[in-house]
Amino acid sequence: MRAAATAALALGLLVPAAPTHAAAPADPAAVLAQMSLRQEVGQLLMLGAPSTSASARVTRLIGQYDVGSVVLIGTTHAGSTAVAGVTAALQSAAGPVRLFVAADQEGGQVQHLQGPGFGRLPSALAMGAQKPSRVRSQAATTARQLRQAGVNLDLAPVLDTVPRANRHANQPIGRYDREFGFTPHRVATRGVAFAKGLAAGGVSATLKHFPGLGRVKGNTDDSSGVTDHTTTAHDAYLRPYRKGIAAGAPFVMVSSAVYTRIDRHRPAVFSRTVITKLLRKRLGFDGVVVSDSLSAAQVAGWSAAKRVVKFVRAGGDIALTTSAADLPTMSDALVAAAQRSRPFRKLVDAAALRVLQAKQRQGLL
Repeated sequence: MRAAATAALALGLLVPAAPTHAAAPADPAAVLAQMSLRQEVGQLLMLGAPSTSASARVTRLIGQYDVGSVVLIGTTHAGSTAVAGVTAALQSAAGPVRLFVAADQEGGQVQHLQGPGFGRLPSALAMGAQKPSRVRSQAATTARQLRQAGVNLDLAPVLDTVPRANRHANQPIGRYDREFGFTPHRVATRGVAFAKGLAAGGVSATLKHFPGLGRVKGNTDDSSGVTDHTTTAHDAYLRPYRKGIAAGAPFVMVSSAVYTRIDRHRPAVFSRTVITKLLRKRLGFDGVVVSDSLSAAQVAGWSAAKRVVKFVRAGGDIALTTSAADLPTMSDALVAAAQRSRPFRKLVDAAALRVLQAKQRQGLL
């Protein structure tokens, strides 16, 4: 572990431990300066990849479009060794800048990597009843297992607070016990403990789904028009995110729901008010902003090209799509927009630099 990472963990910061065998990392700005526009744009894309095998289509797209990140989709019971084979094949398709390989390993019903080498995590709600030290310990164990399988980014913890009365009506979170509790305090203490445990085990954490899915009814994955009429820019339910950001969280995932009391006109994932003004400026987040799935039903009313451009224009960094068919269109759209507009090109440069800085901390440069 690098000395800087050791010191950060001693202070309780969410800086993942780099591999002890990693070579001296390259300077992110120097790496960025050597990239073509297409390569920069690739760092802004996360493609869904089957967790069960290294798809020929996915590996071809990674190489052709210089894709910077993948997320393992679908549940596998094959175990750690099999997943490590998949992630190694995906990494071999990438260029000199290695991939962020992500998974949804939250616990409970949302634990996509299973089998020998992967322990079973309790649900977030069950962990919420435990002491923070216990939550952190379990997350650290999970992180070590993920690293053995070649996964360096967990799309967890969920920091959405679900009001107890709405638990069963809340389709995306409450229905699956994905919340750490029913109060912002409980969610903050256990959620941040989970993130710190991931960092201690060498995996980057992702706080999600900002600014919160705990007060909606529909699930943005399979429903459109999902809207929160309650959350404000000064809401107490933002406390878990504020605490996670203050602790140094490297990633935040932004929801695709509409928050009418923050920006009534557009989904959060397309909202400069949510991403740049609220998350970055007011809450002080300077890490990597990743979108919730841009292949979801909630944003199906926009073309793939418009989805990705709107996300980056709002201040986002990594656009997540589970659709291999959309990936070329998204890459082409970002390149074209950057070529047309100098201000947009600056947004692309800034986003790519943030991704490369996160990769440097993980020893991926």
